[in-house]
Amino acid sequence: MRTSRFLLLSIVLFFICFWFSGGSNIILHDTKELGTKLQDQIHPSEKDSSIPVANTNRSQNISTLDRVSRIVFLRDAVAKTVDEKKYVTIDKIGVPMQQAIIAVEDNRFYSHWGFDVESILRASLVNLQYGKIEEGASTITQQLVKNLFLSHEQSFGRKAEELILAVDMENRYSKEKILELYLNTIYFGSNFYGIQEAAQGYFGKDPEDLTLAEASMLAGLPNAPSLYSPYVDFPMAKKRQNVVLDTMVRAGFVAPTIAEKTKQTPLYLKH
Repeated sequence: MRTSRFLLLSIVLFFICFWFSGGSNIILHDTKELGTKLQDQIHPSEKDSSIPVANTNRSQNISTLDRVSRIVFLRDAVAKTVDEKKYVTIDKIGVPMQQAIIAVEDNRFYSHWGFDVESILRASLVNLQYGKIEEGASTITQQLVKNLFLSHEQSFGRKAEELILAVDMENRYSKEKILELYLNTIYFGSNFYGIQEAAQGYFGKDPEDLTLAEASMLAGLPNAPSLYSPYVDFPMAKKRQNVVLDTMVRAGFVAPTIAEKTKQTPLYLKH
């Protein structure tokens, strides 16, 4: 009964948010009058424009019915997008890697319900000032549903859909499972998708064997993979690693002395 009420509320919120944030244009995308206009308007704007698209079945032009169906049958939708061949469970991902990604991407991951109100309020003030989306406030859960299902278009309609899917995700899965899915689907640069490919591709190791130094470098890559990849610019990757270690200290995951020692630890790439 609780799940049914939640799904009903999600669908209602979906229609309300989507309509008032421009979703009516998507609903009517098949009409001749809006067809050309939508083709001109719908262009993804990515945080890192060089990131290749992993999920080639993802489309910005799916019907409203399909969007609602994705909310109702979320587990099935997730299963269809995950690559089981390179998937690793959370118990096979080292704690340093888990802590590093949480610290730098979403340090209140275990306390929110899919969205971070404080971050949203802060970002909203900035976005209202500029009249468009200039600053994001995405949690790990929101980033996950975006990676699985959505484009990188910075529109209020897309953000509304992302928010509803994130809340739905939190209702269906444990925090550990969400983190597991996230680490298996994010892009780490150099054509490495997911933590298994990244750990092997950069260091020739399985995720459970990564050291704190290696994990903190990998955790810094998803923010801008083409810029921070150690194969592209090792000094930049090291600077980003330092940022990750500093956030881990602030989050209470590592002691300051350990972080400083880790910054000086040599890293040996596979190639």
